[in-house]
Amino acid sequence: MQKEWFSSWFDTSYYHILYKNRDYTEASLFIDNITQYLKLKPGSMCWDLCCGKGRHSIYLNKKGYRVIGTDLSEHSICEASQSANETLEFYQHDMRKLFRTNYFDTVFNLFTSFGYFEKREDDLHVFDSVQKALKSGGLFVFDYLNSEYIKRILVESDHKTMDGITFAITKKIENNTIIKNINFTDKGNEYHFEERVKLFDKAYFEGLAKACNLNIVNTFGNYQLQEFDLNTSPRLILVLQKI
Repeated sequence: MQKEWFSSWFDTSYYHILYKNRDYTEASLFIDNITQYLKLKPGSMCWDLCCGKGRHSIYLNKKGYRVIGTDLSEHSICEASQSANETLEFYQHDMRKLFRTNYFDTVFNLFTSFGYFEKREDDLHVFDSVQKALKSGGLFVFDYLNSEYIKRILVESDHKTMDGITFAITKKIENNTIIKNINFTDKGNEYHFEERVKLFDKAYFEGLAKACNLNIVNTFGNYQLQEFDLNTSPRLILVLQKI
């Protein structure tokens, strides 16, 4: 059986090379803003769902929260686990599967770590596993791209050189999906990877939330937590609560 694209690409060293210069300062400021908005108490139990190498889990932990980070990538969890402590744990886990029950005060799914699956059923499984993992009244912070904004600013081709490797990147929108093709050569070998992210709108997530007994309590359009605007906001950030 062929692997789903994300389970192979996210677990390669090349994925981490290509994206090594992501702006984590902006990410930290967002976490500062959202935890202040949530009035998250010290010692609160947090789940960083799709934690990658754990950078945001580590930051949340340093802010005084108990954190569990999970990710599908064995390579990422291996690296993240080097920073584990008594209040910071990491596990390899598929977000579509049940992880814990009535356990977390807050779940974070940050920086478009969603929209990879072909079937809506899989998306429902994710929201359902989050709902079941939350304590009564617990909150789910879901940070996704704003599809309408992305459609307008999409750069169709680009080249990026990282660690001596030149990545040729092309993007297109097909069947309401952003398809990113990544081609490069390293040590005489040619490589090709593909990323596919669905262009979902707010109504789609409202449907998932309703089906999984989650209530949207607020919507933000950027990491400064300004009001969401369909045409100008770069992000679609939902704060949902377990009913």
